[in-house]
Order: sequence, then structure tokens, then C-alpha cells
Amino acid sequence: MVAVLTCFFLIGIVFLLLHLLNLFPIKDKIVPLVRVTDILVGLTIYLKTSIDFAIFIGNLMKKYTGIKNRIAIETGTAFGNGVGTMLVLIIWTFFKEVPLLMAVMIILASLVLLLLAEESLFDFLQEIPSPSLGQKIIKPFLFILKRINKIFSPITRLILPHAKNKSFSSLSFPKLLLFSFSIPFILGLDDFAGYIPLFSIINIFGFAIGVFLGHMILNIALFASPSTTIKIVRLPIILAFGGLAFIAIALWGFYDVSDLLLTIF
Repeated sequence: MVAVLTCFFLIGIVFLLLHLLNLFPIKDKIVPLVRVTDILVGLTIYLKTSIDFAIFIGNLMKKYTGIKNRIAIETGTAFGNGVGTMLVLIIWTFFKEVPLLMAVMIILASLVLLLLAEESLFDFLQEIPSPSLGQKIIKPFLFILKRINKIFSPITRLILPHAKNKSFSSLSFPKLLLFSFSIPFILGLDDFAGYIPLFSIINIFGFAIGVFLGHMILNIALFASPSTTIKIVRLPIILAFGGLAFIAIALWGFYDVSDLLLTIF
């Protein structure tokens, strides 16, 4: 119930935020449409990018049992994800008014997606037997991604944190709430920023609803069974599909940048 109420509260806040942003003198107003396709895209992609988050929060829930601690974790993570998402929305709204800044933002977002793709495909290879047809198909993609990401690693490692490498000790309720907020806030910034190339073809409000619904579903599933939820998000077909989808979105981002640069120069 807490996860559901928090989700719909955040959706309402984003709706108000979009109306507030429309008060500024921006060329393209943001129309808060609710389309099933946009919601499904946001929901699907969020659940795919939340593997590290699911593992980390699942371990946190195992350590901090009891309703009170679960409420702190559910509420903190939901608001962390929401605030991170809204911050990227604000940045995107104003950056798109300056084509050069928008081009830089999309390039960074696409580089983040390529790194996420490498991690996803690497995890896929770990989850399937060797040798197999899946490995023969995915290994060339992973080979290329590793070399590209190595070139840009000084930039991407500053942008993308690795929550699964963080450790935690005994925390009180207020500290647990704040700690739970911090992890998805950072991941929310990275994930939503990575989807910026999609904003030219889908409605951003519907996408945000999908992201919040995805977080709600993941929280409920983790509350019910952390270990089962982690196994599901690490299914090979999900890892492979997600990795290839990240590559496709990143390439779309680079294409968008080429269009933007042509309008500038």
C-alpha cells in the first residue's frame, strides 16, 4: 500500500512540475499525455535497468527486516527515484532550448547506455552455458562495446555509479530512510538521463509514469520475496534483450546529435 500511494503521489508531482515548466518561455511546451505505449516503454526499460538496484535493495531488505524498516526502504527508494527523475526532466527542458548543450547531454546519455549495454550482455554470458548459440551471437557485440567503453571510461565512470559495490552497516530508521533515498536518486539520474534520446519520439509524462510504476512493482516484488525477484530480473532473455535495446537507443541518440549539429552549423 505504501509503494502504491507513493507512486501515485509522485505521478501527481510530475504532472504539476510539467505545468510549472510550461510557464517558462520555452519553444516546445510539454503536453502531459497518457498513452499506453509510452507507459509500457518506461515500465519495461526501467525494470531492465534496475538489476543492480534490485540486488542491492534486496540485500538491504534481508538485513533490515520488519514492517518499519521495509516502509523506510520503500518510501526512501521511491522518493529517491522520483526526485532524480524530476531533476533530469528539469535539465532536459531547458537544455533542449540550446541545441549545442542538448547535443552534449545526448552524447553523454548515449555513452551511459553503451556502458549499461556492456554490463547487461556480460551478465547474460555469465547466466548461460558455454558454448552456446547465444554466446556466439552476443560475444561480438560485447567485444566491440568493451573497446568503445574503454575509450570513454574516464567520463562514464564519473557519471554511472555502481550501487552493488556499496556496503552498509547498522542504520537507524531515519538513516535507513536517507540511505534508501540516495541509491535510486543517483540511479534515477543516470537511468532517466540515458533515455533522453527517446524523448523525441515518446511522451515524457507517460514515460515517467512507466518509470514510477516499474519502481512500484519492483518494490512490491522485493518486499514479497527479494531472492525470487533478483532471479527474475537476471533471466538471460531479459539481460540480452535489455543490452541490445540499450545499444539501439544509444545509436538513435547519436543520430539525433548529428541532426542537431546540422541545424547548428
